[in-house]
Amino acid sequence: MFKNYLNGLKAYTGTFSLIQKIGLWKYFVIPIGISFVIALFIGVAAWGWADNLGAFISSIWLWDWGAETFGTVSEILGAILIVLFGIILYKHLVLALSAPFMNPVSEKIEAHITGNPFQSNNTGFVQQLWRGIRINSRNLIMELLFTVLIVLFGFVPVVGILAAPLLFLLQAYYAGFGNMDYTLERYFTYQKSISFVRSHRGIAMGNGTIFMILLLIPVIGVLIVLPFSVTAATTSTVYLLNPKVSA
Repeated sequence: MFKNYLNGLKAYTGTFSLIQKIGLWKYFVIPIGISFVIALFIGVAAWGWADNLGAFISSIWLWDWGAETFGTVSEILGAILIVLFGIILYKHLVLALSAPFMNPVSEKIEAHITGNPFQSNNTGFVQQLWRGIRINSRNLIMELLFTVLIVLFGFVPVVGILAAPLLFLLQAYYAGFGNMDYTLERYFTYQKSISFVRSHRGIAMGNGTIFMILLLIPVIGVLIVLPFSVTAATTSTVYLLNPKVSA
C-alpha cells in the first residue's frame, strides 16, 4: 500500500502543465465557484458556532475548582471539533456537487493519456449529480462514524497520540475516494467502485493527502484544490484501469 500511496502523491507532478496543455481550466470555473461558496458558508457558520459548542462542553464541568481552566480547554476543543467536522462536510459537499462538471475533465484526461477518444456512457447531468451525491453521502456517514471512534481513541493514554495522524489519513482517504470516482463512474457500478477504491486505498490516501494540504493554504487552497486533485486522481485511476498504458 505504501508504494501506491507514493504513486498517489507523485500523480500531482505535472498536473498544472497537463491542465494547461489540454485546456481544462474552463471546466473548473463552476466547481471552483462551488468550492469557494461552500467554504465561505461553512467558515462563517463555524465562527459563530465555535463559542456555543465550547460553552456546551464547559457546562459539563459541575465543580467550581478548575472551572476556568476547563472552560478555556472547552473553547479550544470546540473550535477544533468545528473545524474538523467543517472540513469533512465541505469536502463531501464539494465533491458531490462538482460531479457533473468533473466528468468531461476526466474524459479529456483519459483520452489524452490513452490516445483514444473515450466513448461516453451517455449518463446525463442528473445521473452524474445523483451518483456524486450517493457516493459522497455514503462516504460522509462512514467518515463521521470513524472520526468519532478515532476522537474517542485519542483520549486513551499514550496510544492516543496516534489519533491525529489517523484522522488525517481518514480524511485523505475519503477525499481521494471522491476524486477517483469521477473516472470510475464510467466503468463501474456504485458498489464495484467502492470495492475498487478499497483495493487501491493507497492511491486514494496519497491523492487525498495533497488535497488536505492544499486546503491549508488560506483562500487560495479552496480555489486550486479541485483542479489539481481531480487531475491527479484521474491520471492515477486511468493508469490503474489501463495497465498497458505506460506512465
